[in-house]
Amino acid sequence: MYTFSKRLKIVSILLFVVGAIGWGTSYVASHGLTLEDVKTLLAEENSHHGAEASHGDEMTDATPHDVQTNAEAHAAMIHSTHDSDSHAEEAHAEEAHGEVAHGTEAHHDDSHAEHVLHQMHNRPYAALYVAAFFFFMISLGVLAFYGIQYAAQAGWSPVLFRVMEAITYYVLPGGLIVLGIALWAGDHIFIWMDPEVVAHDELIQAKAGWLNKTWFAIRGLIFITGWSLYRYFSRKFSLAQDLADVNDNRNFKKNFRISAAFLVFYIYTESIMSWDWIMSVDPHWFSTLFGWYVFASMFVSGITVIALITIYLKSKGLMEFVNDSHLHDLAKFMFAISVFWTYLWFSQFMLIWYANIPEEVTYFVTRIEDYNLPFFGMIILNFIFPFLVLMNSDYKRVPWFIVMAGIVILFGHYIDVFNMIMPATVGDRWFIGVPEISAILLFLGLFIFIVFYALSKAPLLAKGNPFIKESEHFHY
Repeated sequence: MYTFSKRLKIVSILLFVVGAIGWGTSYVASHGLTLEDVKTLLAEENSHHGAEASHGDEMTDATPHDVQTNAEAHAAMIHSTHDSDSHAEEAHAEEAHGEVAHGTEAHHDDSHAEHVLHQMHNRPYAALYVAAFFFFMISLGVLAFYGIQYAAQAGWSPVLFRVMEAITYYVLPGGLIVLGIALWAGDHIFIWMDPEVVAHDELIQAKAGWLNKTWFAIRGLIFITGWSLYRYFSRKFSLAQDLADVNDNRNFKKNFRISAAFLVFYIYTESIMSWDWIMSVDPHWFSTLFGWYVFASMFVSGITVIALITIYLKSKGLMEFVNDSHLHDLAKFMFAISVFWTYLWFSQFMLIWYANIPEEVTYFVTRIEDYNLPFFGMIILNFIFPFLVLMNSDYKRVPWFIVMAGIVILFGHYIDVFNMIMPATVGDRWFIGVPEISAILLFLGLFIFIVFYALSKAPLLAKGNPFIKESEHFHY
């Protein structure tokens, strides 16, 4: 039986408090920015870029400058031949034209500054949403993996069921938090929630039957309710099976049936959830692969967290029934789903990029131009590194290798979620700074507290499972 240690409780609470304070500070700071502050910032950026450009072009600008001076002198000579009335009329016309041009430029500058201010105001909301969704998708990925194990009647994994059940305890609070942030943040994350934007956008108007706050909230609650009900009854049947007679497998059979039904429900609702909660931040763009792409990300992240928590508990001497063959299988899944994620990433990117349809390719153009490092960096984190580290069969049995690969994979998939949300909300004003790190700490603390609290509520071995002996003696 696992006991939730006082030290771990304190660590999780401290992470949550530090994260909450840091995020709150960044929220207040961003909303304290005014239009004048942004104009000053933009002026400094422009002067900096201008200084770099003038320094780079110093030598090549001499001749054009002389040509321009001679042309101006020649124009002055021609202009002096006109009579005084003509001169006055032209001067008046030029003055009026200059005023209009200056007014247009000033209006453009104000509009740009307002846009940048809006992006800066969006950043704390987006950072909070990215972290909230990342930790929620870990628990939802584990729930899918858990359901697959029951539906497949897998013999190797029952010794890991209690860890999976503890992680899935976060599905209900995590899902409600993500949905709550989405509705609270509104048009700071989802522009289709802004009535003014919808009023001037025919494409979003055409999707208003689906993309509206009421139906968005109802769908979200349906998803969360379905996932949570499966988690509740599956856990209930799993615990009841421990107390049943040796030959009484009724609760296991119930779990098998509801798991098969859940997987059908899950594959539909996960796809719709990914459209609603992520893809609709770019309401003009869509991808038919997006649901699978998000699934691969949450699946590998969930399996990775199962491995990390199992290794932690084993290091404490609490899961002696878990052997290196179990770790090997978890690492195999980490390796395989990383390859699967890469296949989906490349398929989605290559087809859209090659077709070069403007309304589709703009999604990737934005990310390549403004998010070049995180966009291509996550390929190293999510594919190349785990591929090289976990390709060798022997390394899959070494805990510290799995931990190292797991940390990189989790960071890589946080960047993946970051790349999905940030370009549509903060544009090129992104940075992994106080709002992002604080939001990660906040939800990491909450996740640790909820998961390890759940772990302490039941024995770590699902002893009533009919495959438990096969799982305990699993070796190859």
